[in-house]
Amino acid sequence: MKIVVHIDEAAQWQAALSEALPQATVLTSEAPAEERKHADYLAIWKAPAHLLQEQTQLKGIINLGAGVDHLLKTPGLPSNVPIVKLRDAGMGDLIADYALYGVLHFYRSMDRYAEQQQSATWQPQGVVEKSQWPVGVLGLGAIGSFVASALQQAGFPVLGWSRSPKKISGVHCFHDDDGLTELLGQVQSLITILPDTAATKNILNAERLALLPKGASIINPGRGSLIDEQALLEALGHAGQPGHIRGALLDVFHEEPLPATNPLWQHPNVIITPHMAGPTPLNDAIDQVISYLHAFEAGDHLTTVNPDAGY
Repeated sequence: MKIVVHIDEAAQWQAALSEALPQATVLTSEAPAEERKHADYLAIWKAPAHLLQEQTQLKGIINLGAGVDHLLKTPGLPSNVPIVKLRDAGMGDLIADYALYGVLHFYRSMDRYAEQQQSATWQPQGVVEKSQWPVGVLGLGAIGSFVASALQQAGFPVLGWSRSPKKISGVHCFHDDDGLTELLGQVQSLITILPDTAATKNILNAERLALLPKGASIINPGRGSLIDEQALLEALGHAGQPGHIRGALLDVFHEEPLPATNPLWQHPNVIITPHMAGPTPLNDAIDQVISYLHAFEAGDHLTTVNPDAGY
């Protein structure tokens, strides 16, 4: 079995996979092209097109992350090779932490205290019951479901939405366009964890942002393509003119790194983080990849990516 790895920490992956699978030949994408060819499996993250195009006998591709949008757009991606992706692999805990921080930031008025600090204003803000602060989660895949459950366990009422019907204990789940409209009208904080697909591009446009209650907040650790950035800026308002949306915690953007000229950097009601909400814990991810390789070799059933759906 030959495995070729392409990711920033490729040497660590190579060492770990070689130890776990001593019968396998594990190479990084830096190996000579003649050695890389005829691989059985690619374990990759944002791999160059030539790495895909030079393969002739792939049994499977393992996407070393939850998002497959880059892979599905890569020229030369073979249409007949099954693709699996990391599902949670320890990312759920980290993204749940990020989401909970964002909700608490607005729930406990930390944005208002930061503003008051600029004028040395000592003014405690009131606190409502958590039961009066419903949180919406868009996207109920492995990570979204984990985040929804974590927020529910933290004491917030949680409303979840996905394209198809889902059931999560303690979470009020919606689906389809009518369900999305109903959810948006009820939540104080909205978390977006949808995949990047044609159907989700700018799903939070001006019309849908306007459906949120006035003063709602947005937390996006999902994909930058989910939010119409110009519509969000307009909904956030301008200096001296509060907008419909109170504030936003944003980890992902249409263009990354976020250009210094992007007005989101300067907006006082926006917190920007550099796509760090859910880094993949190496050990958990390697364990999942090893389980995938064993399943491929044994002919076991695996949940594979649907290229048409985009996830």
